[in-house]
Amino acid sequence: MTSELAQKAAEAFPDEVVTSAPVRVLDLPNGAGRFALITLDNGFDHTKPTTFGPRGLINIGAALDEVARLADAGEIVAAGVTGKPFIFAVGADLKGVEVVTEREQAYAIGKSGHDVFRRFGELSVPTFAFINGAAMGGGVEIGLHCTYRTISAGVPAFSLPEVFLGLIPGWGGTQLLPRLIGPDAAVTVILENSLSQNRQLKGVKAYELGIADALFEPADFLEESLAWAASVLRGELVVERKKFSDEEWEAALERGKQIADSKVHGATPAPYLALDLIAKARTASRDEGFAAEDEALTDRIMSEELRSGIYAFNLVQKRAKRPAGAPDKSLARPVTKVGIVGAGLMASQLALLFVQRLAVPVVLTDIDQERVDKGVKYVHEQLDFQALKGRLNADKLNRLKALVSGSLTKDAFADADFVIEAVFEELSVKQQVFAEVEAVVRPDCVLATNTSSLSITQMAAKLEHPERVVGFHFFNPVAVLPLLEIVRAEKTDDASLATAFAVAKQLKKSSVLVKDAPAFVVNRLLTRFLGVVNEVLDEGTPVEVADSALEPLGLPMSPFVLMELVGPAVALHVSETLHGAFPDRFSVSENVRRLVGAGKKAFYLPGTTTLDPEVEALLQVGDKPSTAEEVRDRALSAIAEEIDLMLKDGVVAEAQDIDLCMILGAGWPFHLGGITPYLDRTGVSEKVTGRRFLPVGVASLPS
Repeated sequence: MTSELAQKAAEAFPDEVVTSAPVRVLDLPNGAGRFALITLDNGFDHTKPTTFGPRGLINIGAALDEVARLADAGEIVAAGVTGKPFIFAVGADLKGVEVVTEREQAYAIGKSGHDVFRRFGELSVPTFAFINGAAMGGGVEIGLHCTYRTISAGVPAFSLPEVFLGLIPGWGGTQLLPRLIGPDAAVTVILENSLSQNRQLKGVKAYELGIADALFEPADFLEESLAWAASVLRGELVVERKKFSDEEWEAALERGKQIADSKVHGATPAPYLALDLIAKARTASRDEGFAAEDEALTDRIMSEELRSGIYAFNLVQKRAKRPAGAPDKSLARPVTKVGIVGAGLMASQLALLFVQRLAVPVVLTDIDQERVDKGVKYVHEQLDFQALKGRLNADKLNRLKALVSGSLTKDAFADADFVIEAVFEELSVKQQVFAEVEAVVRPDCVLATNTSSLSITQMAAKLEHPERVVGFHFFNPVAVLPLLEIVRAEKTDDASLATAFAVAKQLKKSSVLVKDAPAFVVNRLLTRFLGVVNEVLDEGTPVEVADSALEPLGLPMSPFVLMELVGPAVALHVSETLHGAFPDRFSVSENVRRLVGAGKKAFYLPGTTTLDPEVEALLQVGDKPSTAEEVRDRALSAIAEEIDLMLKDGVVAEAQDIDLCMILGAGWPFHLGGITPYLDRTGVSEKVTGRRFLPVGVASLPS
């Protein structure tokens, strides 16, 4: 690495948490020789993982200078790199990327990483990476540059997440991984896992894929790794490397293209760039491949999509953990028993989540014994299934199952601290349920509702203690989607709200504080944009045009597939609720009403995007079709208008909370930054509202 490049990168990032790289020389077992071990450590415990900034790279370069001197002098037979306890390294420090304003600085980041890391593969002695803990991005890549790798069975997270953020693995990953494990497995790690909400590999899986050459238990991982290295160096163990055929390369690249198309629909270039680089690894020299990575990484660092991706990453990693407007956590009351009104599918999913995370008694009630028994049975079966997969031991399985019970009367809630209702979405029904619950619970028991659109203030209006009612809106499937919209009604007190946030944290959900406004955040925005799509369909736009118009955004699913997931009846109910509140902006589609009336669950035939002939016969449409571009413009303008009104009304604290909700509750992609950065960079925000939602430089390139 040239000192000039290093200095440029360091100057751009004055607040780096610097990683040190001390070298110690060890005697390998059984007289195999002396071994130089570099340990990556930023001086903090595992809660602040080790990252690579420019000064950290300079330190690793200096360590390699020392190792090279020892190797050339014949004082060591091999060298290696490992991490601090529980952490190997989690890649480039993204805070450094955020402050880059010039292309030259961006190029310095890529080139300096390559210049350092490639030396692990170019020393005069073999090198070993001992992957003892979490490894992501550059942490994986530094290991790939080594001659051999071992990994701990306790590694909880191993990935190349760059494409998920709008980057590419730019420090050797796209070149070295396909050659090591084959192009198909590399496509899985670099593209498929990354685009599947940043799916992580465990240490065992990384070993099975061939990324690591040996797997050891955490307790004596370093000792076993050194012994294994000694065996390799003495020639007792020979690690074979596979060759991959032209047919394997071609099939893998075709599969990668299909994955990228299905996930992002061409909306962001990162996965396609990564795929081009993987293809280059088939024939390129190291110099050619690394130079191509440098150029691609520079382009990505200077892109709006990456800035949106980093913004989204920071929302999920930081803002979600410290919800804006949440009361002081010291006000939260302990929850030692949970009651759930209802025993249907949603209620049963809630019961499963509460008993798993809180490990306290959970009791379900319903109107007849058959429903109660069915709900309890569902929870028990799901726990059994987890035990079969090795996630629960027999003792814990029995304890958790014993905590779940059912009752026909709400008297079972008498000693509960937290009761949540998940009954039919009808205000009068929910009011009656809360009145019955209030009659038996303590005055300080929090009453929560999982309503998706109804007024919590009205739900609590007739209660003696309306101050302990709070909205606790989960998203389906409960076990998968991480968002909880926590809704403060007009009279909700701080203690009840603080308890709700504390429970959400125990449930391992990310919470956003929301004002009691119709449909809150996610459902309100989804209903607004679905409303536009339904309107253009009713006007005469062909189904395929209306449904594919938003593909250039790279959303996780098309509008009509989303409606199928939600259920047309639920979508109709929410649109009717919002039409009642805001009749000038939210319409109710007569075609969706016909769909629901006919008992149809989807526009398409099962498992296809072919319009169901029976649905086609139901549709009554006009003669004013729109083009895909017109549909897209209308939908985005509607979303921008709705976000502007929500912010003016104080539905959430800031635009960042809208974005967090759309990322965590609707799965909207990082390259959009949720939605407001995309509306800003495409000019929709200013066209509709006269202003940007976020300042220039936030989720965008500096001016």
